[in-house]
Amino acid sequence: MLVGAATAVAGQRVVILTLSDSIQPASLRYLERGLDVADRGGAAVTILELNTPGGLLTSLRQMTTAITGASRPVVVYVTPTGGQAASAGFFLLVAADVAAMAPGTNAGAAHPVSGEGVELAKTMAEKITNDAAALIRSLAEHRGRSSEWAEKAVRESLSYSDGEAVTKKLVDVVAKDRGELLKWLNGREIKRFDGRAETLQTDTPEIVVVGPNAGDKLLSVIAHPNIAYLLLLLGMVGIYFELSHPGAILPGVLGGISILLALFALSVMPVNYVGVALILLAIVFFIAEVKMASYGLLTVAGLVSFVLGSLMLINSPFPAMRVALSIVLPSAVVVAAVVLFLLRRVLVSHQRPPITGAEGLLGEHGETASALAPTGKVYVHGEYWEATSTTPLAAGAKVRVVRVDGIVLEVEPAGSATPPKA
Repeated sequence: MLVGAATAVAGQRVVILTLSDSIQPASLRYLERGLDVADRGGAAVTILELNTPGGLLTSLRQMTTAITGASRPVVVYVTPTGGQAASAGFFLLVAADVAAMAPGTNAGAAHPVSGEGVELAKTMAEKITNDAAALIRSLAEHRGRSSEWAEKAVRESLSYSDGEAVTKKLVDVVAKDRGELLKWLNGREIKRFDGRAETLQTDTPEIVVVGPNAGDKLLSVIAHPNIAYLLLLLGMVGIYFELSHPGAILPGVLGGISILLALFALSVMPVNYVGVALILLAIVFFIAEVKMASYGLLTVAGLVSFVLGSLMLINSPFPAMRVALSIVLPSAVVVAAVVLFLLRRVLVSHQRPPITGAEGLLGEHGETASALAPTGKVYVHGEYWEATSTTPLAAGAKVRVVRVDGIVLEVEPAGSATPPKA
């Protein structure tokens, strides 16, 4: 989505991108599309307004490559007040032609963690940390920023306020809003990543806002921890419904799609697999509750396991990247109720007597279509059958099926109490 103004002179177009989410494949798509718009439109500068708790290292590397290789200058501006460029976002800030922060923002805390959000094993941690430190040093040196303080954000997880970032030569300017930033940029000479010098002109800018398209929004929405969590639960319930009620089709289809979307979303988050195991254990408890007389103890255990597993599912130091308790508690109650309801339906259906096949004929009542002495025909279950009886019966007598032998029924007078047998 593009929103522009037509009041600027040629060469002063300013493309605005806004990234207020975790760094993931959707973020890369959005950034590349925005930079392409800036390139094709001959923009004076692209401003990426950033507020992120971090994200995937793989997406981050591709995004830094896109920024450093952009044909038009790129400004990364950490905004609004209270925003952050944490972890992977710090790399984007250092990689920019111009690094800017709004008052009351912070940047840094870029030490790598595993996909589970915890410290890596020693050898692997050293490899990944050294690799990330080398990347941040290279970016800082090429941009004329302090490689020492940039590296400390990676190795020691240091985080800097806007004022500290300027003092330590990690960012170029603190600007209270976009307008103040554009004034500071106007007439300023910057050095591009390849060494070229370029003077910016932004005194009469044409603001072009490049918003995320439908695909970007979808990928971004499902990558939110709360949405990913709900998709996972919906998928589990849908698959379980399909397994317990074969042939329903729609629940299975929706469950499968939800599971795949959830797996995509969880792939960009620090998933704790102990949390996943606890959620699965909760389902086991719910199933056992229906099969065992625990007087509700297994249901309580299932709810506790479900809540703990849900809270542990996304293990991140940043609250914005964890599943909210306000989502977990209602979900636990709803999932427990749905699972127990479906299980009871299954057990009730299994306890019902068969109504089809040979078993469905046992115990059925009918009447003789001809005399049985001892063989003849009977009318049972809407059909005529060959039948035999140990007791002679006249035509029109009421009978009950006590045995099925292929297509021949063994019957007795309806008032008898002989138990049916297959």
